[in-house]
Amino acid sequence: MENKKMTTPIVSVGADTEQSLNVYNNSITDFNEDGKSLDDYLEEMQKEFSKQMSPSYLKTVSMSELYDTVFNVQTPLIDGLLQRGTYIFAGSPKVGKSFMMAQLAYHISTGTPLWGYKVRKSTVLYFALEDDYPRLQKRLFKMFGAEETDNLYFATQCKTLNEGLDEQIKGFMEEHSDTGLIILSTH
Repeated sequence: MENKKMTTPIVSVGADTEQSLNVYNNSITDFNEDGKSLDDYLEEMQKEFSKQMSPSYLKTVSMSELYDTVFNVQTPLIDGLLQRGTYIFAGSPKVGKSFMMAQLAYHISTGTPLWGYKVRKSTVLYFALEDDYPRLQKRLFKMFGAEETDNLYFATQCKTLNEGLDEQIKGFMEEHSDTGLIILSTH
């Protein structure tokens, strides 16, 4: 027991020891940024907020500010093919749009290269609003056989934007923080 080294001393946490008394002389009322009082700072914030609410407000950034800003680099989902962002994939009926989206969804959810392009694996949410689960199962089995993935999720029903679709998407993304692609296939 004597040869054992302890990383922390054993101290009582009961009433038999004294607590240190730390005295701090600053408070929120002593706020001081660049020599401004808290009231001055709040007044400036209120003016800026009012300015931004004006219909004529245009947010701009100077070239110097732009150069001084460090941005997070957004990695593409598929190198040279698909960046993160919003896209509309449109075409005539029955030309294979749903098959194309299923192909993208599967490859991204598995991280499998697509047409020779490197793919970054991430979770995919596919709103197949013109399908039902039996039809989806049949289509996916035709396309991918028995190869399955736990990172590809389907919904055949959802709320409208006015009813809370955005909340449903947020909830899914909170559960699946690695979500990289959401596909919304409508009627």
